[in-house]
Amino acid sequence: MNPALPITDQSLSARPLLGRTALVTGATGGIGTAICHALANAGAHVAIAHFGEDAAAADLLGKLPTRGIAVSGDLTDPKFPAALVDTVTDAFGGVDVLVNNAGMYPRIRWDKLSEADWEKSFAINFHAPRRLCAAVTASMTERQWGRIVNIGSINALVGRRDLTPYVAAKAALIGLTRSLAREVGAGGITVNGVLPGAIQVPAEDLLPPTARVSPEHQIARQCVPRRGLPEDVAAAVAFLASPSTEFITGQNLHVDGGWMMS
Repeated sequence: MNPALPITDQSLSARPLLGRTALVTGATGGIGTAICHALANAGAHVAIAHFGEDAAAADLLGKLPTRGIAVSGDLTDPKFPAALVDTVTDAFGGVDVLVNNAGMYPRIRWDKLSEADWEKSFAINFHAPRRLCAAVTASMTERQWGRIVNIGSINALVGRRDLTPYVAAKAALIGLTRSLAREVGAGGITVNGVLPGAIQVPAEDLLPPTARVSPEHQIARQCVPRRGLPEDVAAAVAFLASPSTEFITGQNLHVDGGWMMS
């Protein structure tokens, strides 16, 4: 790895991920972009994984304070996750922090779901993170250091109509997070999840009117009286990715303003 600055106790205090490399999937979306900024501000080199968003990825790279690369590809291709990790390893020497953020949530009524709908949802929301975890854990174990953060959803705990395949896949991701933590803990790897609640992102504008909850109604359901922001999720990810959290693993942290307290 090639840290931009000499690593000292003082620099690590200010930038705890200095000299580390983070791989973030779904990096050009609202939450993904915020995560990239948070990890880069903590000192990490950032590998941006995206799907054909070349202009957005280039713009993001230009705004990060550390070195980075952008890699475009289809995470639902069973061979791409391992190839992606190889690309990042060639560039930076390895992956120290993996953030599985990419996902999709098409709204389809239960009685209209097809086998293809189920397969597509699990391919991106569960199997892609699973394959990426498999691709990084051996080298993390060899180096005796690694952080895996899986971005889930509060919906996996409470359910949501018209999102059943997405909710089921995110629930499976919670199970993966817990079991993988037990598998790889002895290798110096922590595995945690972040479960966002209602986060204000541009994709909200694409929802049909019947699927929208008014900001006022959502805020009334929370303890914190404001909308959740991508930066709120990114702060949780940066915390779980830091060296100081080596004794925290197998957890799923709610970032929802106190909406779901269970």
